Amino acid sequence: MNQKQKGSSLLELMVVVLIMAILATMIIPLIRYQMATRELEALGRRFIAQAHFARSQALRLGKTIYIAPVVQNDWNLGWQVKGICDKKPCNEKVWLMQERIAPVFIKQGGKQFSRPNSHQRGILFNAAGAAKTAQGGFVANRLILGHQKNEALERHLILGSGGRWRMCNPQVDAKACR
Repeated sequence: MNQKQKGSSLLELMVVVLIMAILATMIIPLIRYQMATRELEALGRRFIAQAHFARSQALRLGKTIYIAPVVQNDWNLGWQVKGICDKKPCNEKVWLMQERIAPVFIKQGGKQFSRPNSHQRGILFNAAGAAKTAQGGFVANRLILGHQKNEALERHLILGSGGRWRMCNPQVDAKACR
């Protein structure tokens, strides 16, 4: 080749493509894991934000506000934040609604904010902002979030007896998730 002719051979091009393919096969699973982690944490933060909203509405309005699954006691089908009526007839006002949460799901385990006798799930925030069950007991409970693309991935949404929410990763800090 003359010095004026510059470029690469087909063999060199194939080597570069091979190296890029090898790197892609190593990186794509990491990207999928990070995306699943972000989806899980975003949904957890959304649930906590909506619970904070329900509590603040209860304090502001001096009324009971309820966050509960929309359909058949299943958090996976979504939830809603709504007011509870004291008088009949009334229209319960739905403040916020979360639809189906796939590919994130609520794992079995934890009490999932269920009432002890009826197993009805949900959290009542009374006019003082306290989180209680419908029978009046204080709530100290959790939801365990999982992801369909990675079975080992989970986050715990924990409501402490003092009313503080926290999200923890049991793979990183198992003590904090107890």
